[in-house]
Amino acid sequence: MRAQPLVLAKAPRPGLVKTRLAATVGDDAAAELAALCLLDTIAACRAASERCHLALAGDLAGVVLEDELRRSLIGWRIFAQQGDGLAERIAHAHATIAGPVVQVGMDTPQVTADDLAAADAALEDSPAVLGHADDGGWWLLGLQDPSRAGVLTDVPMSQADTGTRTARALLGTGLHIEVVRRLRDVDTAEDAEIVARLAPGTRFGRRWHELPVRSPVR
Repeated sequence: MRAQPLVLAKAPRPGLVKTRLAATVGDDAAAELAALCLLDTIAACRAASERCHLALAGDLAGVVLEDELRRSLIGWRIFAQQGDGLAERIAHAHATIAGPVVQVGMDTPQVTADDLAAADAALEDSPAVLGHADDGGWWLLGLQDPSRAGVLTDVPMSQADTGTRTARALLGTGLHIEVVRRLRDVDTAEDAEIVARLAPGTRFGRRWHELPVRSPVR
C-alpha cells in the first residue's frame, strides 16, 4: 500500500467517548466498546501498511484496555491532535504526513485492510477519495497531497450534510473525487447492533453480542 493510513481517535476514557452509546450501555461499557473499535481499526491499518499514524485526542495513560492498545500501536507514529474543532484537527493531522494518506476515524470497526487498499488504489488515478457514512458524514478521506485537507476547515463537521459539504469543498478546489463504499458509524446502540451483525468476528462485534443491554434494530 503506497498511501499511509492515518487514524484520528479519542482516548477511550469513560464519560468522554461514545456518549450517545453510553446512554444505553453505560459509560464504562461504552468506553470499552470504543477501545475495541479502535483496536479493530488499528488491526486493519496494520494489515494494510507498515507505516501507520495515530492522531490522538487525550492520552493513553489509564484508559480502558491500555496495555492492549499500547501493544497494538508498537511501531506507529503517535501524535496529539491540534486545532480548534474537528475540522482543524483533521487538517493538522493530514499536514504532518508527507505523501499520500488514507485517513479514517475510530467509529467503523468493520473497516478492513481491503477497504484501505481499495482507497489506496483509487488514489493512484484520483487526487482525492471519499467514503461516505450512513449518517451523512464520511468515514474515510484519502488525499494524494495531504495539505489539501486544509479546505476542510470551512466545512461544518458532525452534521447530516457533512459528507456532501466535504465533497463540494474538495471539488471546489479542482480535485476529482473517487468514492469508495459507504459504511455505518457506530454512534448509537442501534448503530452498534447493525455493525456488530455485519462484522460479528471483530473485537467490537464479539463484545457487543455479550452485553446484556442492547438495542433492537427498528
